[in-house]
Amino acid sequence: MLKANIFKDDYYSIWKNTLLEDAHNVQSGTGALTTPIYASTSFTFNNSQHGADIFAGKTEDFAYSRLGNPTSSVFEQRIAALEGGAAALPTSSGEAAHWMAIAALAMAGENIIAPSTISEETYTLFKYRLPPLGINVKFVDINDTDSVRDVIDEKTRAVYIESISSVSLEIADIEAVASVAHEVGVPLVVDNTAGVAGYLIRPIDHGADIVINSTSEWVTGTGTTVSGVIVDSGKFPWKTHSSRFPHLTTPSPGYHGLNFAEAFGEIAYILYVRMAILRDGGPCLNPFATALALAGLGSLSARMDRHNSNALSLAAWLQTHENVTNVTFPGITAHSTFPRTEKYLRQKAGYGAVLHFGLKKGGAQKAAAFIANLKLIKSSHGLGTPQ
Repeated sequence: MLKANIFKDDYYSIWKNTLLEDAHNVQSGTGALTTPIYASTSFTFNNSQHGADIFAGKTEDFAYSRLGNPTSSVFEQRIAALEGGAAALPTSSGEAAHWMAIAALAMAGENIIAPSTISEETYTLFKYRLPPLGINVKFVDINDTDSVRDVIDEKTRAVYIESISSVSLEIADIEAVASVAHEVGVPLVVDNTAGVAGYLIRPIDHGADIVINSTSEWVTGTGTTVSGVIVDSGKFPWKTHSSRFPHLTTPSPGYHGLNFAEAFGEIAYILYVRMAILRDGGPCLNPFATALALAGLGSLSARMDRHNSNALSLAAWLQTHENVTNVTFPGITAHSTFPRTEKYLRQKAGYGAVLHFGLKKGGAQKAAAFIANLKLIKSSHGLGTPQ
């Protein structure tokens, strides 16, 4: 199993080396150069007690691929190591990861805190899907920590942010928000899709408790599969805040009285997501999709180096173009959160691969004409592919 503490020294080079490691070879003994695809729904038990131990979480062996698969296990171990977490769980999509992460924290009558400047899909989930289920989402300006503190109440179960905003490209002050969340005993959940599994930003290093990645984009990098992952830092003191999270700290009626915090310690949360939310909801990542994600993961650093250098060059060029009114990019000194880049972004990596810019005159019609006339760049919903 890849250990997160390998990142204590020379972060950048070790992060790159981890991409080349194969957890399969560490644990399987087969000598396979790449991770095999375990195309099996079910796995045999040595005996009845062995099967019972698997379902009780007493062993890491496999029973049914919805709950875990050897191929997916390699992917989750590598992402956990790259993010500096204790454990991870792959999911069928980034949005599935969001839903599962929140469902394992908040229930009907409870709430979470989030900014409105988040991806459209996540905003829709928070605004229109969670409230009918009884989970309220309070939208605040995440840059105003006093406002964040003011809206937290006894029913709050998490504070959610994006490491780099999908809308404004603002870099979140992760440490400041984490401090507020921890003051009242709730975890900080960070969508680190734009931080690329620790390539640009490692939120756990700055106080995040749970990290989500949509790995369909930068991590896979080929546009061939949809996937996501949840990473547990292993640092949140669930037992200290038992009154907010009794499902993690008291006997679970859905698991024969199992107390997750007592049984699993620092990884109680991620095992609850796997053994309860994933078991009952089902959005697992199948081994074929996992293999595609793993194939992309090996070239991640090389691809992101080029993505980021391209974005930086393009941002600089657009700033001087006579038909461009404004450029929004984290690496521009005029950007509202540029002072945070030194603190949170790995400077060797760049400033991310997304930028926004506006055209002079013409409004939406001129923008549509501009997009229609692009020759090399394709118009698409996706991110992170060579196209």
